[in-house]
Amino acid sequence: MPVYAVGRPYLPCTTQLQDLKPMKISELKVGSHHRGHVLTVRRVSPVVELEASSWAIVQGDSPDKVERLEIFLHKSRNGRDALDMCSELLVKEPYYTLNHQGERIIRIDHPSDLVVTLLSENLESWRQRHDADTDRTEPPEKCKDMGNAALKKNDFARAHAYYTQGLQQSVDETGTLITDVYRNRSHVNLLLRRFDEARGDATSSLTDGAYKNLDAKAYYRAGLAAYSLGDFDSGRYFFENQEKLQPDSHAKLNLRRIKARLREQSTGTYDIAKIVRSLSKHQGRPDVASFDGRTEVKVSPGAGRGLFATHDIEPNEMIMCEKAFCVVWSYESEAFSSLTCDTRDDTAIRVFPSGLHKAVVDKLINNPSQIDRVLDLFGDYSGLGKKLVKVDGNPVIDTFQIHDIIQRNAFGPGQQTEDEDISNASTGLWIRASYMNHSCVPNAKKDYIGDLMIVRATCRIVAREEILQSYDASTDYDTRTDSLERTWGFKCKCTLCLAEEADGPALRKMRKELEDKASSFIKREKPAGASKRLISKAKRLQKGIDETYDGKRYKNLPRRGLIGIEGWVQEADSR
Repeated sequence: MPVYAVGRPYLPCTTQLQDLKPMKISELKVGSHHRGHVLTVRRVSPVVELEASSWAIVQGDSPDKVERLEIFLHKSRNGRDALDMCSELLVKEPYYTLNHQGERIIRIDHPSDLVVTLLSENLESWRQRHDADTDRTEPPEKCKDMGNAALKKNDFARAHAYYTQGLQQSVDETGTLITDVYRNRSHVNLLLRRFDEARGDATSSLTDGAYKNLDAKAYYRAGLAAYSLGDFDSGRYFFENQEKLQPDSHAKLNLRRIKARLREQSTGTYDIAKIVRSLSKHQGRPDVASFDGRTEVKVSPGAGRGLFATHDIEPNEMIMCEKAFCVVWSYESEAFSSLTCDTRDDTAIRVFPSGLHKAVVDKLINNPSQIDRVLDLFGDYSGLGKKLVKVDGNPVIDTFQIHDIIQRNAFGPGQQTEDEDISNASTGLWIRASYMNHSCVPNAKKDYIGDLMIVRATCRIVAREEILQSYDASTDYDTRTDSLERTWGFKCKCTLCLAEEADGPALRKMRKELEDKASSFIKREKPAGASKRLISKAKRLQKGIDETYDGKRYKNLPRRGLIGIEGWVQEADSR
């Protein structure tokens, strides 16, 4: 399992490129963040791609001045390794430090701190030297052709880069060429899941009726982008305009889909059977909308913010349904966990869902309209604050801030495959559900259909009551307390924890030993056809565990150590 150090967070560069002062490799100082400076380098080696990082040797203005440049974790850009895509690059406010092997490196943790200035044309591009005084800009027409050629090869990252170059070279131009490039980039953006830019490009490509078929295509792409962002009202507007221009198009189908999403969003009415049937087709991400239900987010005394009921909710009634903002399944190549060493917390070593962290950062960079939703969640490190920051027209993401948000808010939807383990566990981020605080005696429970989380009431919840879930369902107090403090950073003070704490270590140890005996008994013996002797033994175990609970202290509280053995006895007695 790869190791990833997160203990010394630092801010990404938020200074415009034109305001940064150029520096040389020879001026780098170990242990320094060179604030206010920018380093220009050229890649002079192949890229070594590791699971948690990529590195290459880079050269400055002098052939004898080379350093190792390493991008940690967030090393891909539009599906391609960022270093492998470039021949020349800028490093904003370079961080010169030592890696865990004691080697000097230029370390990059924030994607926006790396600016590609020249794409690599092939695997051997790093061997080629370019004259710094040569004008390497291509005219928009050439950029369009290069983008089209890359698109035909399914090299979407390169196609996007070429189309973007073409648009940058024609800022003040208008006409068919520019609208074509916008329309083409919109298509590539949809393939890359860059929905914000896809929608903007599509609307920028409209010809105001001069070419109806092309405008219909633009409305279609804008509609798909809006739909993918969950903006169903805008999606309906775009598809309705497409239908006006092309009555026989797929617009009617998409309008029916939007009608279904808006119904789900407003009423919580879902076709569960259809959703289950669609799971394999949609890779565990069913095509549905989220339903917030009768809930609101507001201040929870002593616990930051929480999720509260706005109306009475009956037992087993649906509280809310939420599509994951981002999920990574164990069977996907993106899934991997790493050991993180956090020096902020006594050098605590944790297993962290690095695959989910990468996926969330990628999604936010590609869709900056979603950034504020994620940054609003709780995290120990405040980073750049709660609002989107843009520099030179691009979003700036503090990856350490996202790390802490993932650490405190991610969910595990349960094992998906037989070969899933801690190294590739399925994990996801459900934003609204993250506002639910913890209680060891929860009033809500979660179920999953793919990445659709369904939250139901386990008891009657009255209006203005907080909706609570269990972060850790361990029946052992010490195990549960350690897990809550290690993973979520708090000690639970619910009524059950106070009662179990008052039991004292000796009594808790006795109960745990009896629970373990009961658990072994349940695994070994089947209740179906159990003999009177076995049933009698089970009841003795049940009685022994029950006697560890003080009747007065545990009045109206669950005796969770009894759950397994009680269920066994009830099933055996009923046969």
